[in-house]
Amino acid sequence: MKESLGVALIGTGVIAPYHLKAYQTIERTRVIAVCDADPAKAQAFAQEHRLSRHDRLPNALADPNIDIIDIAVPSGLHADIGIAAARAGKHVMVEKPIDITLAKADALIAACRENGVTLGVISQNRFLPSVQKVYRAVESGELGTLLQGDAAIKWYRSQAYYNSGAWRGTWELDGGGAFMNQGIHFIDLLLSVMGPVKWLQARCKTAAHRIAVEDIGMVLVEFTSGAYGVIQASTAFYPGLPARLEIHGTRGSARIEGERLAFLQIEGQPPQKDPEVAVGGASDPKAIDATLFVHQYRDFISAIDEGRDPVVSGTVARRPLQLILAIYESARCGKAIEMEKFAPAV
Repeated sequence: MKESLGVALIGTGVIAPYHLKAYQTIERTRVIAVCDADPAKAQAFAQEHRLSRHDRLPNALADPNIDIIDIAVPSGLHADIGIAAARAGKHVMVEKPIDITLAKADALIAACRENGVTLGVISQNRFLPSVQKVYRAVESGELGTLLQGDAAIKWYRSQAYYNSGAWRGTWELDGGGAFMNQGIHFIDLLLSVMGPVKWLQARCKTAAHRIAVEDIGMVLVEFTSGAYGVIQASTAFYPGLPARLEIHGTRGSARIEGERLAFLQIEGQPPQKDPEVAVGGASDPKAIDATLFVHQYRDFISAIDEGRDPVVSGTVARRPLQLILAIYESARCGKAIEMEKFAPAV
């Protein structure tokens, strides 16, 4: 086990400072360098945070002091950089989504496996105490047979947000809109509780922004367990509401709003709930807490040490991507999608 793991941050956008802060909180990791396609942005970030800078990705990959490549660039570039990192023998942590196509996601998963490096994908909400409470209630059987699981991501993003980066709101690099960029966190949570989807039918449209992708959509789903579900996603709903996960069983129900447990009622037990908290990222993508990244990075480091997959491995992160792509196909063709016929799992 290596005493200290060096990290290179690839990308200096909105999320990069949160990744940096999380790594700096962990004793085993030290962020050594930063790299960005825009040299001026990389230089400014490096100076502000007192880091070294690599002008080009190959230089970062050749640095023997770097063990982990942390990728926070536009979504459609995730796999390309991750594959190069894996071939250089570096462990890979990539922001969500793993990429924007199943082919590229599968190529990244394969490259990491073939080169014996660990692959993790950001889905930090899985580590929320509120989510852990719901997991325990489901796994213990306290909620009974699950009947329905819903996810609602009714957020707001201004036109200025989309204008702030040429990649935002594009199919080519963002891979989609409210479902792919914002909704994927709670879609991942929904799948982690309810299991895989058997069937879905979706509608999407662009209602309030000048972008190529959807800013509002809704989906009806049937899980392979026989339970039903509804998924809603938007970036058009001013002022933005906390994302919501609702799980309903024969003996209890649970609701998570944002990061808090808003409601957990199990038959024969008193109701549970957490105190009110701020709306967070519902209206401002910068209004997030780095603490959850710390929990996920600690699991990632443990996975490297133990030679196991992290909680959110590449294969796990592929599942919400597959579902979102099926949502887009259903909305495009106006028909229901049978998931087993849409794309195989790995």
